[in-house]
Amino acid sequence: MHGEAPLPKEFAKKLVAWQKKHGRHDLPWQQELKAYPVWLSEVMLQQTQVSTVKVYFQKFMQRFPRVEDLARADINEVLALWTGLGYYTRARNLHRCAIEVTQTHGGVFPQELEALKSLPGIGESTAAAIASLCFQKRVAITDGNVRRVLARVMGFEGDMGLGSSVKWLSQVAQSLLPNQRISMPTYTQGIMDLGATVCKPKNPLCDRCPMSLVCVAREKGQVDKIPVKSKKIKRTFEQLFWLIAQNSKGEVLGIKRGDKGIWAGLYGFAEFDSEEALTNATTKWVEKTRVVKTKKGTEILTPRALQVVRHELTHKSLSIHPFFWPAPMDFDRPGAEWLSVSQWKQVGLSRPVEDLLRSIFHGP
Repeated sequence: MHGEAPLPKEFAKKLVAWQKKHGRHDLPWQQELKAYPVWLSEVMLQQTQVSTVKVYFQKFMQRFPRVEDLARADINEVLALWTGLGYYTRARNLHRCAIEVTQTHGGVFPQELEALKSLPGIGESTAAAIASLCFQKRVAITDGNVRRVLARVMGFEGDMGLGSSVKWLSQVAQSLLPNQRISMPTYTQGIMDLGATVCKPKNPLCDRCPMSLVCVAREKGQVDKIPVKSKKIKRTFEQLFWLIAQNSKGEVLGIKRGDKGIWAGLYGFAEFDSEEALTNATTKWVEKTRVVKTKKGTEILTPRALQVVRHELTHKSLSIHPFFWPAPMDFDRPGAEWLSVSQWKQVGLSRPVEDLLRSIFHGP
């Protein structure tokens, strides 16, 4: 395809040797290549930097040292621990997967690729990582790091936005695996390390790459152009209006979001489509709110606009308009409940909600 060069002979041998000498060996989930910690780390590493994952991984392993412990946990506790890591569907699938492994497989992760892929939240690459790292199965991981390494070394100029290109590179990845199963964990870790630490998306460290002398992209000066991906994500824009209602006891009104949409299952504030709708929702209680005395007389404390929060999601840009309101004790919204500082810490939160609460509670 596209005139790419064949990969060098002994690719696997060179990669294994490089990993043993230059690869990463101090990641917390590497200490024992068991399915549970490897699976947990692989899910967390999706769309997230290693430095961030280390902290969350250790928190999860301390609280849930076995997959059975995670399965027995309440989903709100799981989401609370996940708060700040983003992409919360991962956390919900993590919990569902733990339950299935516990109930269907007796707490033991299956070893075969297809069986692993049948579990909630486990795709092709995550399944291959578990199978190869933990069970020495001859299956290739095909995540973005791997595809980037192979595309550059081969000079592959196919569009990575096309399924046909991804499928073809996946077949190439499978053909490169070492013959000896015992080498699979080192090989798999090696190609992940190479993509993450050397053959990076930007400013790759070509001088440190074991494939530098045979890399077609480097030879042709196309490292910054490969891999090619023409398909762009379509982004939408949305405005949200949040009412941060706090009563005289210091509790803040919280609402658990539904099972669909952004931040599904997380806790947040009362949400409205417009400032007018938000204001109207407080009208009949406004006379009951606390009042302040000013030079002009008594002033009713109506919802006060806070600084607009900008938040970027993968497919959407959000403009969040928060309003703070010292609400009466009997203010109510369907499905809402008054939550104290400690109670907010026990539920899953989106990053914007977490930041706003921190400012209200002065960094609890």
